[in-house]
Amino acid sequence: MYDNFAELFAIIKATEKLEKAYVRDVISPAEYEVECQKLIAHFKTLSSTLKDIVPSIERFHDTYKMDCPAAINRLVTSGVPATVEHRAAAATTHSTSAAIVAECVQNFITAMDSLKLNMVAVDQVHPLLSDLSASLNKLSILPHNFEGKTEMRDWIARLSKMGAADELTEQQARQLHFDLESSYNSFMAALPTAGT
Repeated sequence: MYDNFAELFAIIKATEKLEKAYVRDVISPAEYEVECQKLIAHFKTLSSTLKDIVPSIERFHDTYKMDCPAAINRLVTSGVPATVEHRAAAATTHSTSAAIVAECVQNFITAMDSLKLNMVAVDQVHPLLSDLSASLNKLSILPHNFEGKTEMRDWIARLSKMGAADELTEQQARQLHFDLESSYNSFMAALPTAGT
Protein backbone atom coordinates (compact mmCIF):
# COMPACT_ATOMS: atom_id res chain seq x y z
CA MET A 1 0.00 0.00 0.00
CA TYR A 2 2.81 2.42 0.88
CA ASP A 3 4.56 1.67 -2.41
CA ASN A 4 1.36 2.71 -4.20
CA PHE A 5 1.10 5.83 -2.04
CA ALA A 6 4.72 6.65 -2.91
CA GLU A 7 3.97 6.19 -6.61
CA LEU A 8 0.90 8.45 -6.40
CA PHE A 9 2.90 11.04 -4.46
CA ALA A 10 5.69 10.91 -7.06
CA ILE A 11 3.28 11.26 -10.00
CA ILE A 12 1.62 14.31 -8.43
CA LYS A 13 4.98 15.94 -7.60
CA ALA A 14 6.40 15.17 -11.06
CA THR A 15 3.31 16.66 -12.71
CA GLU A 16 3.67 19.82 -10.61
CA LYS A 17 7.33 20.17 -11.66
CA LEU A 18 6.40 19.53 -15.31
CA GLU A 19 3.65 22.17 -15.19
CA LYS A 20 6.08 24.72 -13.71
CA ALA A 21 8.72 23.86 -16.31
CA TYR A 22 6.18 24.34 -19.10
CA VAL A 23 4.94 27.67 -17.71
CA ARG A 24 8.55 28.89 -17.41
CA ASP A 25 9.25 27.76 -21.00
CA VAL A 26 12.03 25.42 -19.84
CA ILE A 27 10.52 22.54 -21.82
CA SER A 28 9.17 22.62 -25.37
CA PRO A 29 5.42 22.18 -25.90
CA ALA A 30 6.01 18.91 -27.78
CA GLU A 31 8.15 17.42 -24.98
CA TYR A 32 5.70 18.70 -22.38
CA GLU A 33 2.71 17.12 -24.11
CA VAL A 34 4.36 13.69 -24.41
CA GLU A 35 5.51 13.64 -20.79
CA CYS A 36 2.23 15.02 -19.49
CA GLN A 37 0.23 12.37 -21.39
CA LYS A 38 2.43 9.69 -19.76
CA LEU A 39 1.90 11.11 -16.27
CA ILE A 40 -1.87 11.40 -16.83
CA ALA A 41 -2.02 7.78 -18.05
CA HIS A 42 0.01 6.55 -15.06
CA PHE A 43 -2.14 8.61 -12.72
CA LYS A 44 -5.43 7.26 -14.12
CA THR A 45 -4.17 3.67 -13.90
CA LEU A 46 -2.88 4.07 -10.34
CA SER A 47 -5.86 6.08 -9.07
CA SER A 48 -8.30 3.48 -10.40
CA THR A 49 -6.27 0.79 -8.61
CA LEU A 50 -6.32 2.80 -5.37
CA LYS A 51 -9.91 4.07 -5.58
CA ASP A 52 -10.99 2.01 -2.55
CA ILE A 53 -8.02 3.10 -0.42
CA VAL A 54 -7.78 6.69 -1.71
CA PRO A 55 -11.33 7.76 -2.61
CA SER A 56 -10.33 11.44 -2.90
CA ILE A 57 -7.08 12.54 -4.53
CA GLU A 58 -7.65 16.05 -3.16
CA ARG A 59 -7.81 14.64 0.38
CA PHE A 60 -4.62 12.62 -0.25
CA HIS A 61 -3.01 15.85 -1.52
CA ASP A 62 -4.07 17.76 1.60
CA THR A 63 -3.21 14.96 4.05
CA TYR A 64 0.38 14.81 2.84
CA LYS A 65 0.64 18.62 2.50
CA MET A 66 1.81 18.36 -1.09
CA ASP A 67 1.08 21.94 -2.25
CA CYS A 68 0.68 20.95 -5.90
CA PRO A 69 -2.31 22.92 -7.22
CA ALA A 70 -1.18 22.80 -10.86
CA ALA A 71 -0.81 19.00 -10.72
CA ILE A 72 -4.25 18.55 -9.16
CA ASN A 73 -5.75 20.77 -11.85
CA ARG A 74 -3.99 18.86 -14.64
CA LEU A 75 -4.57 15.32 -13.27
CA VAL A 76 -7.97 15.56 -11.60
CA THR A 77 -9.82 18.52 -13.09
CA SER A 78 -8.57 18.82 -16.66
CA GLY A 79 -7.23 15.38 -17.51
CA VAL A 80 -5.41 16.62 -20.63
CA PRO A 81 -2.11 18.50 -21.16
CA ALA A 82 -2.25 22.30 -21.27
CA THR A 83 -1.10 22.20 -24.88
CA VAL A 84 -4.26 20.32 -25.78
CA GLU A 85 -6.42 22.67 -23.74
CA HIS A 86 -4.92 25.79 -25.24
CA ARG A 87 -4.06 24.53 -28.72
CA ALA A 88 -5.91 27.43 -30.36
CA ALA A 89 -3.34 29.89 -29.02
CA ALA A 90 -0.52 27.93 -30.64
CA ALA A 91 -2.38 27.10 -33.85
CA THR A 92 -0.44 27.42 -37.06
CA THR A 93 -1.37 29.66 -39.96
CA HIS A 94 -2.77 26.61 -41.73
CA SER A 95 -5.45 26.25 -39.07
CA THR A 96 -8.36 26.53 -41.49
CA SER A 97 -7.02 23.87 -43.83
CA ALA A 98 -9.24 21.14 -45.16
CA ALA A 99 -7.06 18.53 -43.44
CA ILE A 100 -7.89 19.86 -39.97
CA VAL A 101 -11.59 20.10 -40.80
CA ALA A 102 -11.45 16.49 -42.06
CA GLU A 103 -9.68 15.46 -38.84
CA CYS A 104 -12.45 17.09 -36.77
CA VAL A 105 -15.16 15.35 -38.79
CA GLN A 106 -13.33 12.03 -38.46
CA ASN A 107 -13.00 12.47 -34.68
CA PHE A 108 -16.68 13.40 -34.30
CA ILE A 109 -17.81 10.36 -36.30
CA THR A 110 -15.39 7.99 -34.53
CA ALA A 111 -16.58 9.15 -31.10
CA MET A 112 -20.28 8.84 -32.04
CA ASP A 113 -19.76 5.42 -33.67
CA SER A 114 -17.87 4.10 -30.66
CA LEU A 115 -20.83 4.94 -28.43
CA LYS A 116 -23.20 3.22 -30.88
CA LEU A 117 -20.95 0.14 -30.63
CA ASN A 118 -21.34 0.28 -26.83
CA MET A 119 -17.73 1.26 -26.19
CA VAL A 120 -18.51 3.08 -22.96
CA ALA A 121 -15.52 2.39 -20.68
CA VAL A 122 -13.68 5.55 -19.63
CA ASP A 123 -10.38 4.30 -21.10
CA GLN A 124 -12.15 3.83 -24.45
CA VAL A 125 -14.08 7.12 -24.52
CA HIS A 126 -11.53 9.52 -22.96
CA PRO A 127 -8.87 9.23 -25.73
CA LEU A 128 -11.50 9.77 -28.43
CA LEU A 129 -12.80 12.92 -26.75
CA SER A 130 -9.23 14.16 -26.14
CA ASP A 131 -8.44 13.72 -29.84
CA LEU A 132 -11.64 15.52 -30.79
CA SER A 133 -10.91 18.37 -28.38
CA ALA A 134 -7.36 18.69 -29.73
CA SER A 135 -8.54 18.82 -33.34
CA LEU A 136 -11.25 21.40 -32.53
CA ASN A 137 -8.65 23.57 -30.79
CA LYS A 138 -6.49 23.55 -33.92
CA LEU A 139 -9.17 25.45 -35.86
CA SER A 140 -8.79 29.18 -35.34
CA ILE A 141 -12.07 29.85 -37.18
CA LEU A 142 -13.96 28.46 -34.17
CA PRO A 143 -14.49 30.87 -31.27
CA HIS A 144 -12.97 29.94 -27.90
CA ASN A 145 -16.45 29.45 -26.41
CA PHE A 146 -17.65 27.26 -29.30
CA GLU A 147 -20.24 24.75 -28.03
CA GLY A 148 -18.23 21.71 -29.15
CA LYS A 149 -15.09 22.87 -27.34
CA THR A 150 -16.88 23.58 -24.07
CA GLU A 151 -18.90 20.34 -24.24
CA MET A 152 -15.76 18.27 -24.84
CA ARG A 153 -13.89 20.04 -22.00
CA ASP A 154 -16.82 19.32 -19.67
CA TRP A 155 -16.98 15.65 -20.67
CA ILE A 156 -13.20 15.20 -20.42
CA ALA A 157 -13.25 16.74 -16.93
CA ARG A 158 -16.14 14.44 -15.96
CA LEU A 159 -14.34 11.35 -17.29
CA SER A 160 -11.09 12.36 -15.59
CA LYS A 161 -12.82 12.03 -12.23
CA MET A 162 -13.76 8.41 -13.02
CA GLY A 163 -11.54 5.34 -12.98
CA ALA A 164 -10.16 3.94 -16.24
CA ALA A 165 -12.27 0.78 -15.99
CA ASP A 166 -15.47 2.62 -15.04
CA GLU A 167 -18.24 2.64 -17.64
CA LEU A 168 -20.71 5.31 -18.61
CA THR A 169 -24.29 4.52 -17.68
CA GLU A 170 -26.82 4.18 -20.51
CA GLN A 171 -28.14 7.64 -19.67
CA GLN A 172 -24.62 9.17 -19.69
CA ALA A 173 -23.80 7.46 -23.00
CA ARG A 174 -27.01 8.76 -24.58
CA GLN A 175 -26.31 12.28 -23.27
CA LEU A 176 -22.73 12.17 -24.57
CA HIS A 177 -23.96 10.97 -27.98
CA PHE A 178 -26.56 13.77 -28.03
CA ASP A 179 -23.89 16.34 -27.07
CA LEU A 180 -21.55 15.01 -29.77
CA GLU A 181 -24.26 15.14 -32.43
CA SER A 182 -25.33 18.63 -31.39
CA SER A 183 -21.71 19.82 -31.38
CA TYR A 184 -21.12 18.22 -34.78
CA ASN A 185 -24.12 20.05 -36.25
CA SER A 186 -22.89 23.34 -34.75
CA PHE A 187 -19.42 22.62 -36.11
CA MET A 188 -20.73 22.05 -39.63
CA ALA A 189 -22.81 25.24 -39.43
CA ALA A 190 -19.75 27.25 -38.26
CA LEU A 191 -17.62 26.23 -41.24
CA PRO A 192 -17.31 28.89 -43.93
CA THR A 193 -19.17 28.10 -47.13
CA ALA A 194 -17.44 28.02 -50.52
CA GLY A 195 -18.53 31.57 -51.25
CA THR A 196 -16.99 33.09 -48.10
